[in-house]
Amino acid sequence: MIIYNVTLNIDKSVHKEWLEWIKEHIPQVLATGKFKEAKLTKVLVEDDESETYSVQYRAHSREALEAYYAEHSDSLKQEGLKRFGDKVLSFRTELEVVDEFVVDYK
Repeated sequence: MIIYNVTLNIDKSVHKEWLEWIKEHIPQVLATGKFKEAKLTKVLVEDDESETYSVQYRAHSREALEAYYAEHSDSLKQEGLKRFGDKVLSFRTELEVVDEFVVDYK
C-alpha cells in the first residue's frame, strides 16, 4: 500500500481560513477515486509564526497514485496556491507500508 503524504507549514495569519479550506479540499481529492481514505494530522511542534499539518492519503495502488498525478494533482494543487500563495509551504512524500501492527488490549 502507498501513502501519499503532504506536509504543510501554514502562516498563522491564514491558519483558520486554511483549516476550513483543507476540510473541503480533502474530500475533493478523495472524490478523484484514487484514494481509499485520508487523515489530517497536526504536527506537534512549537512555533510562534506557523502551524504544521500532515495529510496522509492511502492510495488504492501505485497505479492509482500515478493516475492522480497525471489527471488531478496539478489542478487541485493550484487551487491552494492561488488562495494562500507563499503563506502555505508544502512538500510531498510517498510512503510504502511495509507491515502493520495492531495491539488488542482486553
